[in-house]
Amino acid sequence: MSTDGRPVPGNRVVLRYKLPAGYPRPMTDVIGELVALDPVVVVRAPDGRTVQVTPDQVLALKAVGPRPVRTREIRALELTAVDGWPGTEQAWIDGWLARSGDGFTRRANAAAPLGTAEEVGDLRVGDTLARLRNWYAERGQPLTLLLPDRLGAAPDGWQTSDAVQVMAADIANLTLPDGESMVRVDAAPDERWLSLYRYHGAALPPSAPAVLGAVRGGRVGFGSLGGPEPLAVTRGVVTGAPDGRRWVGLAAVEVAAEHRRRGLGMLICAEMIRWGADLGATHAYVQVVADNAPALNLYRTLGMVEHHRYRYATAPG
Repeated sequence: MSTDGRPVPGNRVVLRYKLPAGYPRPMTDVIGELVALDPVVVVRAPDGRTVQVTPDQVLALKAVGPRPVRTREIRALELTAVDGWPGTEQAWIDGWLARSGDGFTRRANAAAPLGTAEEVGDLRVGDTLARLRNWYAERGQPLTLLLPDRLGAAPDGWQTSDAVQVMAADIANLTLPDGESMVRVDAAPDERWLSLYRYHGAALPPSAPAVLGAVRGGRVGFGSLGGPEPLAVTRGVVTGAPDGRRWVGLAAVEVAAEHRRRGLGMLICAEMIRWGADLGATHAYVQVVADNAPALNLYRTLGMVEHHRYRYATAPG
């Protein structure tokens, strides 16, 4: 929205406009994304159709709040994110997708209820919980659950972590810095890339390259900025969702300590989103711990907004 309150392209709006003579009613409304204002007003409805109205037909045009995210959209984004960070082993168990990555990252070593509502087994009854525990025990790991909003709940007494915020956006609505790209994107992380990246501040275990390089049905890329030693690195992955959207996901964003607060994180993320768009991605997402204020501010500045949240759950003790 502009500083004077008027809608601008990219806003979600309600448009009321006149209908031609002969219609049973004189006017109608459409709610959707404002695509253009000049020379005609163009609004894209949620079903993908566009409505084009000349200025003299417009009766009212008002920005409204973001459309509520549907449960099926949460499931679709979580499924594309799983393909982008699948670990090294996966298995479907009663509608729960179990992943293992030899213990590297919680995301790659957790089970999520990503089947349909009819498929997902209730952990309070039956043997679903036991089957999940056994699958992880065979790999020498405890069972960790990844629970997106509205898709599943932890059993009584289980311990849940702080929320992870999943932020997303239509790439066409993002504010990406202009200029010639200075980011190199490789198909695998080299030693320079791995030397800069730290997971929660710690050096990477031997299993990290296999987990970082894994993708299902998509393309992974490792961006680095600067040389001979990189000033910033990140990982991007392009995968498709069940609803037909194609997403680029960002992860492993790291800026060398002596070069932080200079806009390098913003620059490398923008270039990885462009890389994804060149591969057909129309939307972008990132997963951020909800109390990581600097990271949240970076992605909000790009134009990303909260889509949903998830939490991890572990058994008592």
